[in-house]
Amino acid sequence: MRNLIAIMLVTGAMIGMTSAANAKEIAPKPAALVADQIPDIPIDIVAQTRPYMEYRTASFVDWDPKTRAMLISTRFADTRQLHRIATPMGHREQLTFAAEPVRTARYAPDGSALLFQKDIGGNEINQIFKLEDGRPVMLSDGKSRHNLGPWSHSGKTVAFGSNKRTGLYSDIYLMNPANPEGAKMLIASTGGGWFPIDFSPDDKQLLVFNYVSVTDNQLYLVDIANGALQRLTNSGQPVAYDGLQFAPDGRLWASSDDGSDVKRLGIVNLENSTFDPIIDEKIWDVSDFDISEDGRWIAFEVNQAGRSVLKFYDIEKDEVRIVDALPAGVISGIEFAPWGELGITLNSNQTGTDAYSINPESLAITRWTKSETGGLNAAKNVAPELIEIESFDGEKMSGFLYRPDPSLHKGKRPLIISIHGGPEGQATPRFLGRNNYLVNELGIAIFYPNVRGSTGFGKRFVALDNGPWLRENSVLDIGAFLDRLRKDKRIDKRHIAVTGGSYGGYMTLAAMLRYGKKFKAGLEVVGISNFVTFLENTQAYRRDLRRVEYGDERIAEQRAKLEEISPLNRAHEIDIPLMVVTGANDPRVPASEADQIIEAVRSNDNPAWHLLATNEGHGFRKKTNADYQFWASLLFWKRYLLDEK
Repeated sequence: MRNLIAIMLVTGAMIGMTSAANAKEIAPKPAALVADQIPDIPIDIVAQTRPYMEYRTASFVDWDPKTRAMLISTRFADTRQLHRIATPMGHREQLTFAAEPVRTARYAPDGSALLFQKDIGGNEINQIFKLEDGRPVMLSDGKSRHNLGPWSHSGKTVAFGSNKRTGLYSDIYLMNPANPEGAKMLIASTGGGWFPIDFSPDDKQLLVFNYVSVTDNQLYLVDIANGALQRLTNSGQPVAYDGLQFAPDGRLWASSDDGSDVKRLGIVNLENSTFDPIIDEKIWDVSDFDISEDGRWIAFEVNQAGRSVLKFYDIEKDEVRIVDALPAGVISGIEFAPWGELGITLNSNQTGTDAYSINPESLAITRWTKSETGGLNAAKNVAPELIEIESFDGEKMSGFLYRPDPSLHKGKRPLIISIHGGPEGQATPRFLGRNNYLVNELGIAIFYPNVRGSTGFGKRFVALDNGPWLRENSVLDIGAFLDRLRKDKRIDKRHIAVTGGSYGGYMTLAAMLRYGKKFKAGLEVVGISNFVTFLENTQAYRRDLRRVEYGDERIAEQRAKLEEISPLNRAHEIDIPLMVVTGANDPRVPASEADQIIEAVRSNDNPAWHLLATNEGHGFRKKTNADYQFWASLLFWKRYLLDEK
């Protein structure tokens, strides 16, 4: 018996050692992920890619009026949280420690309170919190969807949107954060996307708009005392805005395409609702702006085919100055501090993503953060190349190509075409993050196209794909880009793949169907597989907004066309490998869209990998999940794009 026990103990130990050895060879999968048909991740891939996994980004969020510190959003564990930095390049003091990402936050005008919002598991049912003595205190009901709006100038009131009345559309409320139970409804919505924008300088009126579509934003001024609405968009044509703000003198400034194909910076006349343009960038949008508290300066961003150019408008002198010392990239989060310094986020593949400030007088640039890039030198990342073409019908369009360094990767290179979502999104020259591994180490080129329907190129261009009958023209644009890239002497036309997220997921499936012989494989993330089931199952508050873009499935003729162009109904024709990534809590594109395309493709005995996250929504936001997603996609590309066994 003793010998038997000894043998069992030794054998058990050996089995345990073998199991441990095997465990060491395979990367552990996060508990929330379900990997279907996806092979285990070899640990050597984890080791090889590690530096590219450990980058951080830091985004400017707000200024602390009390201490003159900068509030940023960055990640030190699994999710992005709020941090405060007292001085440029100083120590980062973490303020929030939530399990879910925190990004949107606003200080009270006097710095006496900090409000922020977050959801659970990517469900987008945001709740509003106040930070008290270092701890988050929920101010909303914990059940409904909320959107944090602006503070009043007095700092006594904050505006927010909530669907707690109907469970569908967002009504607009006013709340004293010291007494959240006393929140009062200002506007009862009957549809669309209502948002509070800005308080008038005397706090007697609130500017709001109703988002009907990307080209139709209905603007209103609300009398806070009696709730009376004054409509400010009366041009007779749909009007869109990218920025709205009251100046200290009471004038309402806007970035608007009223009377123009592109958005110009100007003033909305509150008496007759006309728009008077002041800054006209001709063929480019003024895409964001902010006004200094003394009313002298307006900082504004010009979107030049995706690249950001920052300018200052001196209102007193009627002069424009260009900030030309910033690295080429994308600017966001423009906001003046009460003392006049401008805060921004700059995103560039050769600098990473970090927070900066700029002095409007001297144009001096101060870098506040230098986020880690896993020990890698971001300056060695490739700079994107602007590719311009004419599509099948002569329409001009462009995109950004990240080519591997030819001194490191000889010969023709494989290519991944990565299509943005929206569809009202825009491919811009950004930091690639994990994808720099594909370019730098594997020598894979990545191209980000802007097909018709993309923003940033005027309202005519963004409307070219509207409705079911024009929808497939954007897929034909991919064909035109394909023709151009396949002729490129540095691209291997035999090794090209396609990927995309959300609407880009639909584009991926549609491109696989139309150009399958020219692609090796396709990978779609939270994509639409059938427009009818998507419209029927997306969250009800979004349904009317999406019908404006895609078509109305309740109308028989449109329903038939939507079914005709839906990849699900031709899934049996997909004969190249597919990978699908899904968030179980996605309120925009339900997980059922992935389930049905996976089932249909597999019924044809075609490879169809599926990665599902039970704690994510419209894309993976937790680092452990995003890392594993990259490793799984890397295996997919190695096997089906690079032909590695």
